[in-house]
Amino acid sequence: MKNIKAASVQFQHRTGAAAANLDIISRFVESAAGQGCRLIVFPECCISGYWGLREMSREQLLALAEPVPGGPSSAALMAMAQEHKMVVGAGLVELSDDGQLYNTFVVAMPDGRFARHRKLHCFINQHMASGDQFTVFDTPLGVRMGVLICYDNNIIENARATALAGAEVLLAPHQTGGCNSGSPCAMGLVDVELWERREQNPQAIEAEFRGDKGRAWLLRWLPSRAHDNGMFLVFSNGVGRDDNEVRTGNAMILDPYGRTLAETWRAADDMVVAELDGQLLERSTGARWMRARRPELYQSLATPTGKEEDTRAVRFEHANKSEPS
Repeated sequence: MKNIKAASVQFQHRTGAAAANLDIISRFVESAAGQGCRLIVFPECCISGYWGLREMSREQLLALAEPVPGGPSSAALMAMAQEHKMVVGAGLVELSDDGQLYNTFVVAMPDGRFARHRKLHCFINQHMASGDQFTVFDTPLGVRMGVLICYDNNIIENARATALAGAEVLLAPHQTGGCNSGSPCAMGLVDVELWERREQNPQAIEAEFRGDKGRAWLLRWLPSRAHDNGMFLVFSNGVGRDDNEVRTGNAMILDPYGRTLAETWRAADDMVVAELDGQLLERSTGARWMRARRPELYQSLATPTGKEEDTRAVRFEHANKSEPS
């Protein structure tokens, strides 16, 4: 893998305001380009909006949805990628050729190519479908990348499958933190008033972002996805109020040893930048462990236990609760 400089962005999107959200994206792309970045990652559904999607009818979703790559937002991302010679990734609601709606992450490349990942575990709205393919692709940067969206990253098999397909850098766009996960040891709601008063009392909201509702929760598991699979990981997240919840930001970039190269816990739109040193990959712990695999022993991983739950069904049974991740 060639060395590249990467950026991860957290920002507060507006639901149903694609043009305004793309303006913010454009400003960050320009800033990252000025710092020599060749890759920039934005949050899940940051173009269309996220948490407000949960209560929308199919007709309302259709009003937000766009074809990929034939829609105006994809065209805007491609124009940025080509102008600044960067790989640019951002999320939206996609309308597919067969009429399905997906939570999709679009990756525009400076040579005109696109990659598209449809969230594998989509349960924000009953009118949206889940994807059924892993997304790993080559880039003109000399780097092979993969994408997993939010809850996709929680399932360890998804990260391993992406690494086995050759991903050297995992793009991990999220809308997480500050969620009512249902677990006493994972996340928890952030008081909206703390966000609204962030300028008067920045210490209070940043304490929440750095604590168990944000960074502390992420650091219990996110570094292992990078470390165990020998991949760089670029974590991008929403920040601030999203309908009736508060996202915790915590944009960060991890190396293939799970070490944090750059991060932020600011209660504001922000960007972190780090150099990805490709020489770390070959001898990383995760890369060596994967070479020691014995696939003949792992048939049980693809065999149902009978204890699996349909995350979509669980989510829709508890429509008034927050997303688990």
